[in-house]
Amino acid sequence: MRVAVIGAGGTGGYYGGVLARAGHDVAFLARGAHLEAIRTHGLAVKSRLAGDFTVRPRATADPGEIGVVDLVLFCVKAYDTAAAAERLRPLVGPDTVILSVQNGIDNEDRIARVVGPSHVLGAVAQVSSVIEAPGVITQTAGPGKIILGELDGPPSERTQRLLEAFQAAGIAAEVRPDMRVALWEKFIMICGVSGVTSLTRLPMGPILSDPETSALLRGTMIEVEAVARAEEIAVSAGHAERVLAFMRGVEPHMRGSMYYDLAAGRRMELETLNGTVVRLGRARTVPTPLNFAIYAALKPYAAGPPPSP
Repeated sequence: MRVAVIGAGGTGGYYGGVLARAGHDVAFLARGAHLEAIRTHGLAVKSRLAGDFTVRPRATADPGEIGVVDLVLFCVKAYDTAAAAERLRPLVGPDTVILSVQNGIDNEDRIARVVGPSHVLGAVAQVSSVIEAPGVITQTAGPGKIILGELDGPPSERTQRLLEAFQAAGIAAEVRPDMRVALWEKFIMICGVSGVTSLTRLPMGPILSDPETSALLRGTMIEVEAVARAEEIAVSAGHAERVLAFMRGVEPHMRGSMYYDLAAGRRMELETLNGTVVRLGRARTVPTPLNFAIYAALKPYAAGPPPSP
């Protein structure tokens, strides 16, 4: 299978690296020092799930050098979706599948407006990975599972092919018949985990061990669940509680992806996550005071470190 990875950060680097190790023809669209490191030394992956390995995939800053592929792993930050979608055109042929592996609930629709809805699938990545150094991806937490599906309609031949390809590569995978619901389920979790780990600057262990801070995490996710219902998304009752129980079983050092951007002084996906909850809540008259507090407290850092007074 010919694969292009758009956004060779933690998530794209991990999944693309594992697919490359399994023998798929993987090309990474990258830039800067990360691109040069992959070209010179290959892509190194350090993972408690997949082990430590190095692959030597193609890497370029020009999608025209890659050409038409079977699968695009679209892994850019949500605020870059519109610009990155415009760069997809040289990669897309009649049968190309674009798998959006991003945070948020509307990236797929934004991609579809550029390349057409028939090419776009939804996906949820249950993995925590970061760029440790240029050319080096470190997978730190999470089960590494990828959930995928058609955005409208039942599972298809192409979702089955992708499921089998991921599983053969050693990636846990699942096809969901209700992908819109799956995206919102991830959204509930990531708004809570990324929002609270960023706000407190703490990993999950200390957050869950403190009654008040644990209640903050729980309440934040319950608000998002309420917004989902107002948006007529059929999230099952008590989903936020199940996420909280699941988080008690993950690595205590786990943090949300937004925390790592905050700590590094990079732009954050705050508007995509808690900001979206606040805006949808206002539109649907659903109270979201905890998400508002997270959003308001982090907004000065959303574009990077705030200016000195």
